[in-house]
Amino acid sequence: MAEPITRDTFIDLLAVENQTCLSLYMPTHRAFPDRMQDPILYKNLLRRMREQLIAQQPEANHEALLKPFEALIDDHDFWIYQRDAIAVLGGENFFRVFSVQRPVVERVVVNHRPYLTPLLRILQSADHYQVLCLSRDSVRLFEGNRDVLDEVELHPDVPRNQIEALGEELTPGNQTGFPNGFSRASSRGDPATHEAGGSSKQDEANRDRDRFFRAVDRAITAYHSKVARLPLLLAALPENQFFFRSFSHNPHLVEPGIALDPKALDLDVLRQRSWEIMSHRYHERLQGILEQYGASHGQGLASDQLSEIESASLAGRVATLLIEADHGAAITGTVAGDTATANSGMDVQHTLDDVMVHALQNGGDVVVVPPELMPSKTGAAAVFRF
Repeated sequence: MAEPITRDTFIDLLAVENQTCLSLYMPTHRAFPDRMQDPILYKNLLRRMREQLIAQQPEANHEALLKPFEALIDDHDFWIYQRDAIAVLGGENFFRVFSVQRPVVERVVVNHRPYLTPLLRILQSADHYQVLCLSRDSVRLFEGNRDVLDEVELHPDVPRNQIEALGEELTPGNQTGFPNGFSRASSRGDPATHEAGGSSKQDEANRDRDRFFRAVDRAITAYHSKVARLPLLLAALPENQFFFRSFSHNPHLVEPGIALDPKALDLDVLRQRSWEIMSHRYHERLQGILEQYGASHGQGLASDQLSEIESASLAGRVATLLIEADHGAAITGTVAGDTATANSGMDVQHTLDDVMVHALQNGGDVVVVPPELMPSKTGAAAVFRF
């Protein structure tokens, strides 16, 4: 039942509004016996959700809204196969369950749209990526972040190896010819010439490799990269790196790759090598955004005041919105000194969530920033277009 969060599903959820929506986030455990406590925590959070729902929406159909949430309590298989967290989102006409590769803070929210801020952290391309492990006899895909890598189930049309990709077109292993492309004449000392009308084993092997790499590139691009829209690292031997990249049309494939035999890397080493490459991209991008905020602030084109950011997001003026990671987990009540928010009685996190949604809907870029790097104390900061 649980599904991975993708940009397409996130965009679908952004369109849900003006209805009673329930959002539940909680950490989960991968291994026994810790995972045995997960259903208990979930049940306790559901109790809190019911209390909030009754208090905030006394006229809503409580039982109908909570029914799909409660059905998960006794789903044994669901609790066995979890990662690091779950996000369970439901409303009057939708119900979605997402398996998350990063721990989240326990939280239940009743609002007029799904609470999405924690999922945005997962979707940041600088901190979330895929790794394609490629050799002629194996194709595997992983997805993760600095903390974890999990194998992705390949689409059925993605070839798992060269034999599967080429089938009857694969050059037979008993084909006649010489590995270096020379005829018997050259082996007798005559001038080095190719067999008339034929190809060497090495030529055919190279053509097989090229057809295989093209097939893998097409399938990974179509069925995984276009869906996830994540940076793609390539783990392969140096010669395979060169040839695959020369044929690839995948816009998400990044430089450099991991130029080693992927079969020689265990999962933890693969994660470490991947993050060594991606961390440089992550910090470089984030530093550029923070420098842009500082320069724009000096020009009057940036702010960390929630009321100003909220008005700008509604007007489509927000170019880049910075949200502090997990900022809303410890905040309740209204924004001190923020008249617009205080008068509405809106919870701070609801305000941040609304601002994020409006910014994204109007073409803005939203970035979740670690607390130690956040340039404001309000939980948000924005660079304006004008």
